[in-house]
Amino acid sequence: MQHTPFYTITTTVQFEQAALEAFQKQYIYNTVYGQFCSLLNIRPEAVQEVAQIPFMPISFFKEHKVLASTQPVQTIFTSSGTTGSATSKHYVTDISLYEASFTKCFTQHYGSITNYTVLALLPSYLERTGSSLIYMVDHFIEQSKKPESGFYLNELDKLAETLKKLDACGEKILLIGVSFALLDLVENYDFQLKNTLIMETGGMKGRRKELIREELHEQLQTGFGVSQIHSEYGMTELLSQAYSNGEGVFTTPPWMGIYIRDTEDALSPVNHGKTGGINVIDLANDNSCPFIATQDLGRKLDGNRFEVLGRFDQSDIRGCNLMVL
Repeated sequence: MQHTPFYTITTTVQFEQAALEAFQKQYIYNTVYGQFCSLLNIRPEAVQEVAQIPFMPISFFKEHKVLASTQPVQTIFTSSGTTGSATSKHYVTDISLYEASFTKCFTQHYGSITNYTVLALLPSYLERTGSSLIYMVDHFIEQSKKPESGFYLNELDKLAETLKKLDACGEKILLIGVSFALLDLVENYDFQLKNTLIMETGGMKGRRKELIREELHEQLQTGFGVSQIHSEYGMTELLSQAYSNGEGVFTTPPWMGIYIRDTEDALSPVNHGKTGGINVIDLANDNSCPFIATQDLGRKLDGNRFEVLGRFDQSDIRGCNLMVL
């Protein structure tokens, strides 16, 4: 089935048409998603607009091999998970789709990665295999073509020295790090940065007490001497990212849509501006599943902007008794 390449999408009309085409493909070729739709009594001919497309619970990536392609699997991205819990597995049959997505998405939001020295502080991700974030950042480091770009695992002294030196020289820097490691850095070194973009990827990974976003960002802003902390919204089950310049407000690329569902009824949308569960259409997920009901809570704003306000715990997920196929 031929359809619009996701990376050529620039308008809402193109997005909606591509989403409807993707739904038809998923219904036919994705066994897991097709069964899910059948259990909901949704027939492909009845879906004539995006609002009618059902979103598959993200937990299916833990329980099933979610694929809409017969091509060989090139790589498997896995989630970190918690002790004793199942991990998500995202089977990727065309890694070039992911590379196109993260390259174009970053470029649209921040400009070419070649403008930055990329310093990565991602210990919890580097210490395991199968991280889609590590795959993306490794490509950013390579694409930047800057000699100081690289991963810093347990080298805080070297990272602090490099960061201060490059920033003082006027070098444009992207420092991307997991929250607990960025806090470790600012607690041990003093910074007043002028040319560095600080991007947190979220999560304490069990290393520290969880903080609300405002508290985390305030500590990082003070510690690095910057006015804004940027954030990346991504996950194992998605091949696209949204970025925030601060205040917890994220912007999606043109091929990624955010929809909010009722917390009491997973199959019902809520009005614009209301808080609910975050549903994502990620058209880069062409060969897995683009229509995902996440476990995040949020609110849709104007245009392609949204807020992330927290997460469901498992007991909060109601209104869908189709979690097991």
